[in-house]
Amino acid sequence: MTPALELRGVEKAYNRGRPGEVVVLRGVDLAVAPGEVVALVAPSGAGKSTLLHIAGLLDTADAGEVRIGGRAMGGPSDRARTGARRVEAGFVYQFPHLLREFSALENVVLPQLANGVPRGAAAERAAELLARVGLAGRAGHRPAELSGGEQQRVAFCRALANAPRLLLADEPTGNLDPVTSDRVFAVLMDLVRGTGLAALIATHNLELAARMDRIVRLEQGRIIAPGAA
Repeated sequence: MTPALELRGVEKAYNRGRPGEVVVLRGVDLAVAPGEVVALVAPSGAGKSTLLHIAGLLDTADAGEVRIGGRAMGGPSDRARTGARRVEAGFVYQFPHLLREFSALENVVLPQLANGVPRGAAAERAAELLARVGLAGRAGHRPAELSGGEQQRVAFCRALANAPRLLLADEPTGNLDPVTSDRVFAVLMDLVRGTGLAALIATHNLELAARMDRIVRLEQGRIIAPGAA
């Protein structure tokens, strides 16, 4: 089976080749299969956000290769990379970053419009996703009218709006209390299982990590201890 995401020898440093160089990633190799949920566990400052940004084409590696769905992503122009990112990857962060002036439904519609989806079809898919996460009755509410857990569920729907091949999440429950975190994580897992996409989820929460299919650890710029959850 072709991996949904494959990193081959990925390297990244800041101030590369200059005084004060900081090496973040040192030859990272990682593959995530379609339908697989992988926990990325790392200490603060270890480079997990950088790894996610490179995997999702938000940043470029200094060396190595990123492949999504078997297709190398290193060569395309910036415009081509942006187009590929919109189609192939969905992102979820610790904070929802919803657009405050728009409703929950509109926040899920907008990324589809940016991808050329007709408004009617975009609204239909947004409503379907919000219903799947239990927010059908909250679709018309703006972020300020939603709880933290509800906002994060909207963020999940927004990430999946364009039916990506890959979901990348950076501490997606890190801003929530333990009870809400557990509930929101369960919703996320249901969404991933229901769509069959691959997911790479960075977390400090070892209990949540243990509920995923596999745990990989990033230390000193390397994946050093992959293993089963």
